Amino acid sequence: MGRVTTRGKVLRIRDGVPDTRVDTLVVEEPLEIRLNGRALTVTMRTPGNDFDLAVGFLVSEGVVSRESDIAAIRYCAGATEDGYNTYNVLDVALAPGVPEPEATLERNFYTTSSCGLCGKASLDAVRTIAPWSVAEDPARFTPETLSALPDALRAAQRVFDRTGALHGAGLFTSDGELLVTREDVGRHNAVDKLVGWAAREGRLPLRETALMVSGRASFELVQKAVMAGIPALTAVSAPSSLAVDLAQETGLTLVGFLRGASMNVYAGAERVALETAPVG
Repeated sequence: MGRVTTRGKVLRIRDGVPDTRVDTLVVEEPLEIRLNGRALTVTMRTPGNDFDLAVGFLVSEGVVSRESDIAAIRYCAGATEDGYNTYNVLDVALAPGVPEPEATLERNFYTTSSCGLCGKASLDAVRTIAPWSVAEDPARFTPETLSALPDALRAAQRVFDRTGALHGAGLFTSDGELLVTREDVGRHNAVDKLVGWAAREGRLPLRETALMVSGRASFELVQKAVMAGIPALTAVSAPSSLAVDLAQETGLTLVGFLRGASMNVYAGAERVALETAPVG
């Protein structure tokens, strides 16, 4: 349980010279999430923080919004025919009175670690109504604070240093203090683990914070930020057009191509505290 890395032989070629050596690999295993004993989804993830991942997923889907909505979480014993517990199946029990999701929101299909929207019937299915609004959040961020986020996240990615194969997500205060970071083979999983941590700690909504991700800003990552009450999403790569549309629609500040002192603000520019007016 909790196995994050493993070792394997690789053939390394440098300047035409072959060399066989042992390398560190990140572990990827399936996690089946059950809700009240019924299979809901399967996702490929890096083992670790599985309870946070499950709760964050449920927050993103609008099933739960606070710690009290969860009665219990447990790994399912007897997950194999011989009764062995793989720690790859867990069940979330909702608190009494918390309704189960409608069938249209269920993900009874295989979800790859690189795709968060696979299998969605339509965009309407993922435009879940958030329990709170980020549009009125008073958070303000200086360009200097935003510029420091990628390096701060990278420095906190301990497993990435050993494998080079993990996405990272970090939650920061408006003045750049790192609150928590999570890693996973799937960027959506990394964010779910972060949001799940916040939900289980009773911290939702995450007012006056910024979410920093190591990859691109997709539609679903914008949705996850909004569902967690995070007013700003920053990324080292580009956002999709749909991500920009949703950010503008919900009042989220969306920053892409955040590299050094350079960045593009695609939505919510009013939260970026500029000393001079923009040109053009």
